[in-house]
Amino acid sequence: MLGLKWFPVRFLIRRVARAQGFLDPVAVLARLRGFTQPSEVGEPIELLRAGLVMHARGLVNARVIQHNLDWVWPHWVERQFDPADDAFVPRAFSITHINLTHRNWTAVGLPDVEELPIVDPRGLFTPRLDGWSLDCWLVSDDGDRLVPSRANRVDQWLEPDNGLAVETETRDGESLVRTRAWVEVDESRPVCRLRVRAESDAGGWLTISLRPANPEGVSFIHRAELSDDRTCWRVAGDQVIFSEPVTRNHISPYTKGDVFIHLADAEDDLAGECPVEMLTAAAMFRADPGVEREVTVTVPLGRSGDTPVGPGWRAALAGHAELTVPDRHITFLYDAAIRTLILHSPHDVWPGPYTYKRFWFRDAALIINALLAAGLTRRAARALDGFPHRQKANGYFHSQDGEWDSNGEALWIMRRYCALSGAEVPENWWHTVPKAARWIAGKRLQKVRDLPHAGLLPAGFSAEHLGPNDYYYWDDFWGVAGLEAAAWLADARGETQLAEEFRSGAAAFMDDVVQSLAQARNRIGRPAMPASPYRRLDAGAIGSLAAGFPLELLAPDDPALIDSVNYLLENHFYGGGFFQDMTHSGINAYLTLHVAQVLLRAGDARAIELVNAVARLASPTGQWPEAIHPRTLGGCMGDGQHVWAAAEWVVMLRNMFVRDEGEALVLGAGIAPEWLEGGEDIRFGPAPTPFGPVTVRARRDREGVTVTWDAVWRGAPPEIRVELPGHPSVTAPDGVGEILVGEAVAP
Repeated sequence: MLGLKWFPVRFLIRRVARAQGFLDPVAVLARLRGFTQPSEVGEPIELLRAGLVMHARGLVNARVIQHNLDWVWPHWVERQFDPADDAFVPRAFSITHINLTHRNWTAVGLPDVEELPIVDPRGLFTPRLDGWSLDCWLVSDDGDRLVPSRANRVDQWLEPDNGLAVETETRDGESLVRTRAWVEVDESRPVCRLRVRAESDAGGWLTISLRPANPEGVSFIHRAELSDDRTCWRVAGDQVIFSEPVTRNHISPYTKGDVFIHLADAEDDLAGECPVEMLTAAAMFRADPGVEREVTVTVPLGRSGDTPVGPGWRAALAGHAELTVPDRHITFLYDAAIRTLILHSPHDVWPGPYTYKRFWFRDAALIINALLAAGLTRRAARALDGFPHRQKANGYFHSQDGEWDSNGEALWIMRRYCALSGAEVPENWWHTVPKAARWIAGKRLQKVRDLPHAGLLPAGFSAEHLGPNDYYYWDDFWGVAGLEAAAWLADARGETQLAEEFRSGAAAFMDDVVQSLAQARNRIGRPAMPASPYRRLDAGAIGSLAAGFPLELLAPDDPALIDSVNYLLENHFYGGGFFQDMTHSGINAYLTLHVAQVLLRAGDARAIELVNAVARLASPTGQWPEAIHPRTLGGCMGDGQHVWAAAEWVVMLRNMFVRDEGEALVLGAGIAPEWLEGGEDIRFGPAPTPFGPVTVRARRDREGVTVTWDAVWRGAPPEIRVELPGHPSVTAPDGVGEILVGEAVAP
């Protein structure tokens, strides 16, 4: 509740609300907080701000869309507002209308260029963040109109070679619309291009339409005008440049309806304005019968010389760990994920190109971990260089209020970088370490006694998908790992006294966590770890798996870890993946891979099944939204291209070939038996490890499976264990770089 000093404000709010017949908001807030543990931070202002922005858009959507269903809307609207579709969402008591069924899009761009145009599943092209879009139609002379967002079938794919492009093809009989969207450098500035091809036996008009909408809903357009030479629209300070003059141009304000209904008008429009900023426009180009028509649209993303153009894809990909397996879909998803990581790490790292185009330590640590796993160490180091300026004077690494896991994540990924790269601890990182570690130690509830949360971190909202404010073990495990990382970094710097301080602090913290877990075990009657000391087992228990992956605080066969995974598999999986009931309300790819990682460490073949399930859930362009609708299989939560998911895919494939486990390397533990059936060489590398970069190869012949590894060790070679699924574990003799594994054992 608010403090007494706010009493006059509370009184006025209550009085005004009651006078107008509204519920008392102060009383409602108190009721809501009654369902959470007491916390110094209710809901992080950053999340509240983002939520308000989204629902403000949703209010506009509710006012505009349902009253204008004769307009051409983005694909999610066409589906979500169709009563015959699985995506249909009734709207009777919904104050806001938000994309809850098809939150899917794919970014195109260049390495180190911050602008990330996006393409939706039907080719709707949005050049600017949260801006207007371009849609492409074919209007045939026989009266037919081919509109991708309304079509029954559309094919879309990603072309990762020689750049990055999204192609979308819509067919209906002999009619075709095909678009290709990409970003390139033109006269020292990045530009996005949209190449449109159309064909119809009847002949007609290739139409490029300016739309006041994007994959989130309405995006306002006040004015548009066609240049005198008819080759350029000017829209709110942007240019939409056509490769040839527009034959017919139509512009329609909101009061006249969508320009879609005016395409047959004889009169040409050169400019238009709309007072409610719902302007639509259409540039039309003649397409002769049976002849493919092509037009290219260019939208500059910055002024010449003002916007860095980056190193280009070839340079950005140089030296990264490559994957070769016979399953082309698995390889494609890996290659797409690598490009997603590069695209979203221009300096900071972002978990998405649109909804989540901002910084969080939680996402950043796991995305940087994937950059390291893929051998993109320079890019990882550059991202980590941005961490120090986000640390407050008290040692808190701040990206949002109440994020109690952030310090542990920052310290853990610093250690991870130094361990995998072999680099010394940079001076500008080191000065943040003691303050960050002491912040963790000082934040613990050490004065609390005889309560299940004694010695843990405060209740918080850190991992919003785990539920309301609570004493989450997720935060505690990251805190322990952060202190252990600080001790490791101190040792690397020769600061033995500090190392002992942090090592002792980590051990004491872990003792309190173990004690709390013992009380939880007695309460729930099984070893599985709930989300917090006060929760029953539910989907939030997924957060407690952090102790197994990625932190490895618990042994691979720890009973609490294994029982937690079994509980989740039995109760919270749907469609092959982890279904997060809370907040996300969808199938979650990256959390499914967390379960797979715990199974992989335990030598459980179900890990490969989960990897294949996640592969099946990917979009045609090789992306995963944050959460997946169980019926439409479109996105239902978060960013439509979730970089954390791409990161976990990269780390998963790396660990299936080579995983560091303590002082050993484990090779081949996730190599799927079917990859070896054809006798082809499979390969991953070079992959950074704490002992040096390693490339792992495997091949089956008549004698069995031969696993080889090429490494550049930084010291003495580590213990190497080859643990192919279905085969006995083999420890390699010192100095050997090849092992012939015996026949598979019966399951």
